[in-house]
Amino acid sequence: MTVTYDMKSAHVALITLNRPDKLNAFNGDMRHALLAAMKRASADDAVRAVVLTGAGRAFCAGADITAVDEPVNVEDVLNAEYGGFLGVMQSMPKPIVAAINGPAAGIGMSVALCCDLRVMAEDAYLMSAFANIGLLPDGGLTLILTQEIGYARAYQLAIEAEKLDPRRALDWGLVNRISPTATCLSNALSWAETIVERAPLAMAFTKRAMRKAQHGALRDAIAFEAMLQREALKSEDCREGVIALFQKRKPAFKGR
Repeated sequence: MTVTYDMKSAHVALITLNRPDKLNAFNGDMRHALLAAMKRASADDAVRAVVLTGAGRAFCAGADITAVDEPVNVEDVLNAEYGGFLGVMQSMPKPIVAAINGPAAGIGMSVALCCDLRVMAEDAYLMSAFANIGLLPDGGLTLILTQEIGYARAYQLAIEAEKLDPRRALDWGLVNRISPTATCLSNALSWAETIVERAPLAMAFTKRAMRKAQHGALRDAIAFEAMLQREALKSEDCREGVIALFQKRKPAFKGR
């Protein structure tokens, strides 16, 4: 299974991205499985909080660019599939705690930051890696980053594809807590257990009100990114970026 679902207690569900050999990079099966898992947690009245993590040494390395059998219409995939589970994550009444146990890159960074609360392991990092292969951030990351850290920092992270360490992520307000790597998941689960003791309806209303208070709509951002990403994927720079990644060399971008 590319995504596992476990009830860790009476009221806490643990959802795990489960492609450790691929650093939990998304393929079609995992996109569909995560949507199903999020819908299940949202609909289950017994679940009052969700913890999301990755199996093995990564949270999520992004999209699996080695999945050659994937659909070619990236705009449809971003809107319907990534937008599907990210939309459920944002709209479900239960809080989602991310246990960022390792690297969260590309769309993996989008997923981590779409969670309501975030615990980050000491040796993890966040990385908007899209620029390395001639693309722009997607999965709503342009909206999330701009809202959370402001335009200048968000733009810098996006175009430089810098690895953001836990200390700066905490200082910038992108994560709530830093944890020793070995106890990242257990600390996130313990936090979730304390959260579920609070009034479920009040937590749901608070999430709904605060999400609405944010400027811009996640779905609109995902759709606009998807339109631009479709064009970026056609570029020579994107082809060069992917080839350079596999050849482990610096890409020679030409702006076309």
